[in-house]
Amino acid sequence: MIYVILFLVVTYFGGIHAECGYQSCHPVKSDQINIHLIPHSHDDLGWLKTFEQYYWGSHDNVQSGGVQYIITSVVAALKKNKDRRFIYVETGFFWKWWLYQNEATREDVKQLVNNGQLEFVSGGWSMNDEGATYYQTIIDQMTWGLRKLNETFGECGRPKVAWQIDPFGHSREMASIFAQIGFDGFILNRIDYEDLDMRRKNRSLEFIWRGSPDHLGESSDIFTNVLFRHYSAPAGLCFDVKCDDEPIIDDPNSPEYNLASKAEDFVNNWIKPAISAFSSNNILVPMGDDFMYQYAEKNFFNMDKLINYMNSRDFDGVKYNVIYSTPSCYVKAVHDATNGTLNSAMKTDDFFPFASETHNYFTGYFTSRPTSKGYGRFSNNFLQVCKQLSTFANLTAEDENAKLDTLREALGVFQHHDAITGTEKENVAHDYIRLLHNGITNCENITSKALMKLVQLNEPDFTTCHMLNISECAPSETEKNLIITVYNPLGRPVNKYVRIPITDNSTGITITDPNGNQLTTQIIPIHGYVQKTPGRNSSAQYDLVFKAENVPPLGYKQYFFETTGNSSIPNEDFSKSEKLQVVYSENGDQLTMKNGDYQGYYGTAYRYYTGFGGEGGTDDPYVFRPDPDISPQSVGHNFIYIQYYGPLLSETHAYADNEWFSYVDRVHAQSSISEQEYLIGPLPYGRTSMEVIFQFSTHFEYDDQITTYSNGRESINRARDHRDTWNLTVTEPIAGNYYPIVGGITIQNGSKPGIAVINDRAQGGGSISYQNFEFMIHRNTISGGGAQEPLNETAFGVGVVTRGSFYIIDEKALTLGTITPKELSQEIYLGSWIFFTSPGNVSFESYQKTHVMEFSGLSNVSLPRNLHILTLEPWGPSTVLLRLENFIGNEDKTNSGLLTVDIQQMFSAFKVESMRETNLAANNWLEETVRMQFNQPDPKQKKVLPQGNNFNVTLEPMQIRTFILTISY
Repeated sequence: MIYVILFLVVTYFGGIHAECGYQSCHPVKSDQINIHLIPHSHDDLGWLKTFEQYYWGSHDNVQSGGVQYIITSVVAALKKNKDRRFIYVETGFFWKWWLYQNEATREDVKQLVNNGQLEFVSGGWSMNDEGATYYQTIIDQMTWGLRKLNETFGECGRPKVAWQIDPFGHSREMASIFAQIGFDGFILNRIDYEDLDMRRKNRSLEFIWRGSPDHLGESSDIFTNVLFRHYSAPAGLCFDVKCDDEPIIDDPNSPEYNLASKAEDFVNNWIKPAISAFSSNNILVPMGDDFMYQYAEKNFFNMDKLINYMNSRDFDGVKYNVIYSTPSCYVKAVHDATNGTLNSAMKTDDFFPFASETHNYFTGYFTSRPTSKGYGRFSNNFLQVCKQLSTFANLTAEDENAKLDTLREALGVFQHHDAITGTEKENVAHDYIRLLHNGITNCENITSKALMKLVQLNEPDFTTCHMLNISECAPSETEKNLIITVYNPLGRPVNKYVRIPITDNSTGITITDPNGNQLTTQIIPIHGYVQKTPGRNSSAQYDLVFKAENVPPLGYKQYFFETTGNSSIPNEDFSKSEKLQVVYSENGDQLTMKNGDYQGYYGTAYRYYTGFGGEGGTDDPYVFRPDPDISPQSVGHNFIYIQYYGPLLSETHAYADNEWFSYVDRVHAQSSISEQEYLIGPLPYGRTSMEVIFQFSTHFEYDDQITTYSNGRESINRARDHRDTWNLTVTEPIAGNYYPIVGGITIQNGSKPGIAVINDRAQGGGSISYQNFEFMIHRNTISGGGAQEPLNETAFGVGVVTRGSFYIIDEKALTLGTITPKELSQEIYLGSWIFFTSPGNVSFESYQKTHVMEFSGLSNVSLPRNLHILTLEPWGPSTVLLRLENFIGNEDKTNSGLLTVDIQQMFSAFKVESMRETNLAANNWLEETVRMQFNQPDPKQKKVLPQGNNFNVTLEPMQIRTFILTISY
C-alpha cells in the first residue's frame, strides 16, 4: 500500500529540479516601465472549422490555421534563443500533437517546459465558455487537461495562471473554480464596454475577484487582470504570416528602415495609454491572435529586434524594460511591485451580460443551438453514470479506460467557447455532436459490461435509448419482455417516473419491481406533433408510464416488463385529478394554475421576439437584439387542448394552429412540481430573426430581482437595469437584462419563498417587466456575426426541432421544503439513466433468483441531505477520484449548514484503504498548494486544513473537497 501512495506522488505530482515557473522570469526593473510581451496563439477547438480541420490545417479557404504547424514551429523557434517565451492554453490540441511526436522532439519540449520557455496557462482541455457551461463539466475538463500536463511534465507543466481571453463575459463561479484549483491569477478580456471604459479611467483593470463572497470568502479570492486592448498584437506589430503589417527593417541605410518609427508608435499609441490605466509599472502586451505562429521564427525574429532596440535607449526621457514574458511572470511582477496590495475595489459580482458596444449584447448565445446544448447536458449525465459504473465494477483495463476517455475528451472539446455557445458554423456544430455521440457509444460498451457484472448476467448487452425525449425506443417498441434498469447517479434515493414508448395499447403490460410487486402503470397517447417530429423513427403512438420509487443512491433497480393478453386502454376517462386545475386561453397562455389547496396563482405564456433589422447591427448567433417597436407576439392561435387523467399523472396536450409549436402540461400524483414540456420547430425563417420565449407571471409583487445560479452552482441576484459596479446606461432594455440561466430562476415573495422555475439546459433569461420573468427557448437569425453564417439550423432537411422542459416549484412546496431548487436541478441535470436488456425466455421468478435486481454503491448509511457526490471515477491503479460537495448554500437557511461524513464507511462496492486530499483539479496535493497572496487575508475567514488519514470529512456550505482514494475490492 505504501508503494501505491509513493507511485501517485511521483506520477501525478512529482517533477525534476528545473528553472521553470517564477524562477524562469526575466528580471524586471523597479525604476523603469516593464513591458511584458506575451507571445501566444489563440487556438479555437472548433469555430469556423472543425477540431480536426484546425489541427491539420485543412480547409484554408475557410480560415487559415493549422495547430500542428503552430506548435512545431514554436518549438523550433524557442530552441534558437533561450530568452524567448511562449504560452499555450488548449491541452486538447497540444495532447493530439504530442501523441504524434518522436522521443527526440518530446525531450526538446520537456526541456523548454523545464526552463520556462514554454509555459502552459489554464491547462484545461479547452478554453471553456463561462455562460452556458455547467460547473461540473468545467471542473471535469480542467481536471482532464491538467492531468495530462501533470503526468507528462510534472511540476513545471502545472499552470499558475488562468488565461480566459475569448469567452463572451465571465462568471463568478469561474473565478471561484480557478482559485480552488490554486491559480495565482486570472487574465480575462471581454467585459462590458462601459465597465471597461470606467476601469481604464480609474485604474481598476486589476483587482481581487471574490468568487464566493457568501460562502468560501477569502479562499475564493483571485488576482484578476482585464486586458487593456483585446488579445491581438498592437497595431503595426503583428509580424505573423497572416498579418499585413510590415516587418521590422533595422538597417538605417535602407530606404525601408522603420525600426525607430515602429518603436515610437508602440510607445505613443499603446504603452502610454496603457500606463495611464494601470497602477503598477508593469504592462502586459499580448503578441498574437487566432491561429498565429505557424511560422513562429518570423514573429520572434522581429520581436527580438524590437526588444533590443527599445532596451538600448529612452523615449522622451523614459526608459522601458521590454522583455519576453508569460502571464505568471506578469502576475508575480505586479505582486512584487505592489507588495501584494491593490487599491482597486474587490469585485463580488460577475461580468454578465457582456456588451461590446451600445446595442451589441452578447446574450443570444445563451440560447443559440438549443438541441446542442441539450445534447451536451445529456452527454455529461451519461459520462457521470459511465464513470461511476466503471468504478463499481472495477473496469480498469486499458481499452476500457480508452473508451471512457473518448467521452471525457469529447465533452472537454464541447465546453469550448465556440461549441456549447452555439456560435460555430453549422457543419462544426454537427461535428461536435459526432464527437459526443462517438464518446457515448464507447461509454455504452463500458456501462453494459459493468451492469452485466453487477447484475450477474452473462448476456445480452444493456442498451440505452437516445431518443426517449421524442418517444422513440426500439427495445420497448419491439420486445415483448424486457428488463428495465434504472440507474441513479446521485448520492440520495430518488423517485423516477419512467416513460417508454409502446406501439400497441391493446395488449396489456405489467411492470414488476425487484420485490415482486406489480406496479401501477398508465398509458397516455404521445402528443400528435411529437409523432410527426422530423427524423423520428418510430411508429409508437403511446407512452407507458410507471413510477420507480426509491432508486438507491449511486445504484440501480431493475423492473420486469412483460406483455400479457389483457387489454390496456389509454387513461382518458379517469375522474379529474384535484391536484392540478388549469385555465387556458385560445392563444396558448396558461392563465392560472391551482395546485391542490394552494391558492397562489401564476401564469405562463409562449411568445416570440422579432429581431431588429435596422442600421447599427442586428442580432446573430452571439447577439440578441429584438426590435423595440414590435411587442412579443403569440406563438399561435386557436389552440386545442386535450386532457388526460390517470392514477400516476395528469396531462394537457396543447396544439397550436401551426405545426411548429406545441406543449404539454404535466403533474404527477402526490407531486408538488408541475412540468411544461415544449416542442418548437421548424421555426419560420424569413426577413427577420425570430426568438421564442417562455414567460412566467406571478400573482405577487417582487422587487425586480431574480436569483440565478452561476454555472448552475452558487446563487447570484440579478436586478433589472442594474449593475453593481457602475451606473448602467440602458440602451437595450430587454437584451441588457438577459443573463445566462443554468439551473433555473428563483424569486422571493417578499420575505417568503416565491416560485422556482428550473430549466433542463442552458438558456438566456431575465426579469424584463413588472411581475414577469422569461427564458429564451429557441432562435434563428438572419445575420451570422463572427460565425459568418446566419443561425438557421436544419436537420432531416428542415429547420431543427427542439424539445425540452421547465419544472415549476410553487410557493407552497418551497415553504414546506419538500424539495429545493438545487435538488431538483440535480435530478434534471444528473437524471436517472434507463437501460434495457432482454431476460430471454425466463419468468420473473427465475430471473429474480439468479440476478441482482437492486444495487447501491453506497453502504447503508444515511448521508446528509446537503451532500452531493460530485465526482466518482477511476483514477489509477487501485485508486479513484472522489469529490464531495456541500451543495446547498445560504439561500436555503433550512437545509444549509456544516456536514460531516466518514468516507471509509460510505461505499459498499469497495473498501477505502487510505486517502489524500488534493486541490480542486486533483493535480496537486492540497498541503502543497500555496497561492500568491494579494491584500491582507480576512481574519474572519476560516482556513480549511488538509485532511490526513482521518476519514471523517467536514464541509462548509458550498465547499468542494477532492480526494484520491486508495481502494481494494
